[in-house]
Amino acid sequence: MFNAPDASPAGRVSTASLDSLQREILDLKRSLNAVILAHNYQVPEIQDVADYVGDSLGLARHAARTSADVIVFCGVHFMAETAKILNPGRTVLLPDKDAGCSLEESCPGPKLKALQDSNPKFWTIAYINCSAEVKALADCICTSGNAVKIVNAAPKDRDILFVPDENLGGWVMEQTGRPMTLWKGDCYVHVEWTHAAIMRIRQRHPDAPVVAHPECPKAVRMLADEVCSTEKMVTWCRATASKDIIIATEAGMLHRLKKECPDKNFIPAPTERCACNECRFMKMNTLEKVRDCMLHRTPEIQLPEDISRRARVSIERMLEISGRD
Repeated sequence: MFNAPDASPAGRVSTASLDSLQREILDLKRSLNAVILAHNYQVPEIQDVADYVGDSLGLARHAARTSADVIVFCGVHFMAETAKILNPGRTVLLPDKDAGCSLEESCPGPKLKALQDSNPKFWTIAYINCSAEVKALADCICTSGNAVKIVNAAPKDRDILFVPDENLGGWVMEQTGRPMTLWKGDCYVHVEWTHAAIMRIRQRHPDAPVVAHPECPKAVRMLADEVCSTEKMVTWCRATASKDIIIATEAGMLHRLKKECPDKNFIPAPTERCACNECRFMKMNTLEKVRDCMLHRTPEIQLPEDISRRARVSIERMLEISGRD
């Protein structure tokens, strides 16, 4: 069973120090010619200081076209690795080097290679939540926002191996009708939601639609009015006439949704254990750590050249397919 790290009590800053920290970060950003990229699950104060906030697909696209000398990646390790793969000549900083991912840990490269060797017809699609080593073994990368498109574009004469998220893979099979071999991995945050917990919150808010991330178990997805990536959540919530909306994804998403849709009331979907659900890995990054990593230019992401080169092929294939009309 996956063991998440202990929650950091330093995940929030006081109002008194917030302005000072933000000024320091902006000054450092100018002096370094840096760009700050933040995932939707980051703490609000990091989202507010970032140049771009988005999902994995948006972040990958932004990293691919940046002209900054330094990329400060406020997310988890595999995301910063992706930025480095797309920018081998630039400095990529991760505020906390221990910010990992249960999905990444579930799929070690050697085990994936052994499974690939068992079937020469496998065409491997790797969810972006994986290590650079796994990306280097994949034929194409996907995100939750483009997984359906990537699977539909896969060669029809090949057997698809989808790694490492079993729930996302199951949802994609439902959408595409294409059979796939699924790796047995999951996001420790999203599997906390249950059918019973969603039923209870729906009974309390009978008129509120449920929007769920596809990393959630099928029993939860079946109750949702919309299953989509975090970026699609923003556009869906803007478009719906409903004022109250139940959100089943990591709680950091609520900050962006409230900013993008100030007229809506967002209700965090509870689990059996808590009223909302946070990723301890995502919350390991703090505003102080953002400042410190820029000040000291460490922790810096470094990758072996051969791994980076091969991984870039699969990422660029994803970006090319995603950009098709």
